[in-house]
Amino acid sequence: MAGNETYRKAEQKIEAARRSGAKKLDLSVDFGRPDSEGLIELPESLGHLTQLHSLNLFDNQLTALPDFLGQLTELQSLKPSRNQLTALPEWLGELTQLEELDVSSNQLTALPQSLSQLTQLDSLGASRL
Repeated sequence: MAGNETYRKAEQKIEAARRSGAKKLDLSVDFGRPDSEGLIELPESLGHLTQLHSLNLFDNQLTALPDFLGQLTELQSLKPSRNQLTALPEWLGELTQLEELDVSSNQLTALPQSLSQLTQLDSLGASRL
């Protein structure tokens, strides 16, 4: 997938965030642009942004959250809503700083038991699973 334009733009945003030490990253699809394609996979370089507090993955075409996202232990907000996720990984429970998790409008049938470890979580969006 490394060849498509959306993937290349995501890589550029990740590199810019790495260089600037950004705390927030938005990899959601550009609304209002008919040529915008959603990501079907995330660049592995995203796992190196361990300083991130907020990651928006809204309206892509992700079917799974890759294991390298588990390295983002400073995340306070994770929004993979409006994707095609069929399951959530158990490692989500290791993101103990999460205060907000929005997984609404996916294809989930259950939430992992590990979410009970998220003692800081005060907002869970899980509508239209």
